[in-house]
Amino acid sequence: MKYVDGFVIAIPKKNLKTYKKMAELGAKIWKKHGALEYYECIGDDLNPKGDPNMQPAKFTELAKTKSNETVIFSFIVYKSKTHRDKVNAAVMKDPAMSPEKMKDMPMPFKMNRMAYGGFSAFVER
Repeated sequence: MKYVDGFVIAIPKKNLKTYKKMAELGAKIWKKHGALEYYECIGDDLNPKGDPNMQPAKFTELAKTKSNETVIFSFIVYKSKTHRDKVNAAVMKDPAMSPEKMKDMPMPFKMNRMAYGGFSAFVER
């Protein structure tokens, strides 16, 4: 079964252009080192309607977004957790990720407002 790293990020809308540039670089580097798939998704239906008896939390509530922010949902797919660990180790050694290269790329969101986790797929179709 595949393995997925997942992220939910609250980000100021004014920083989306900068974030997209960072995400495109991330996709290039992770895929270069073996990630199977790489997705960066911006919320566009964050107030879904549904059964009034079933009120799930909204991403905006979970991420505690402000009116000038939106939610990014990202995920990277790997062959396995072991594969993820190998890919991430290679990514961290990539020259494009060096502190010298990264110093000119401003962080477009607050790291303490990002949620991250690794997930083992248990249903694949």
